[in-house]
Amino acid sequence: MSIFIGIDPGSRLTGYGIIRLSGDKLERLDAGTIHAYSQGETMPERLKRIFDGVSRIVEHYQKYTNEPMTAAIEQVFMASNPDTALKLGQARGAAIAAMVAKDLQVAEYTARQIKQAVCGYGAADKEQIQLMVMRLLSLEIQPQADAADGLACAICHAYHSQTLNKLLGGTAVVAGQSAGGRSKKKGRWRLTDVDLGNLS
Repeated sequence: MSIFIGIDPGSRLTGYGIIRLSGDKLERLDAGTIHAYSQGETMPERLKRIFDGVSRIVEHYQKYTNEPMTAAIEQVFMASNPDTALKLGQARGAAIAAMVAKDLQVAEYTARQIKQAVCGYGAADKEQIQLMVMRLLSLEIQPQADAADGLACAICHAYHSQTLNKLLGGTAVVAGQSAGGRSKKKGRWRLTDVDLGNLS
């Protein structure tokens, strides 16, 4: 069994999703949003909210489980507004820093790769993602859009890790993990389009 944390970064709302992969079965453990925006707060204060929120989430699961754990985050898209892209990049950096500070390796996926893995269609809209996340995780209640995106990111990462494990004859473990538990290595790695093709 392995735990996967997915993050959908945002300067106002940062979505997160946490799932467990046991064999071929996916199980939702938690999902929600970190509210980073409060009227009158500066951008550094928002980033601290994101950093602290992600840190608390990771700490909780590291405290109560010894299962291998890894994380993934959506890559920055090229926004038409440079200011929006800058703020998104800063929010993303705060989330990555929080996870790496807790000794998690962080994978990065484009929005298209996540949609392809979850919906089988790289241009799926938010409603389609929510519905597929519900189906894949056997949820009765539709998750909020940002939380669903976080879960979708975690599912994409779980699928990729499962594919690597099969390609390596069952000898692989979650990225950066040893058979004895969590790794103390820090860093990030990326999924290529060629790798993602193995998920189809």
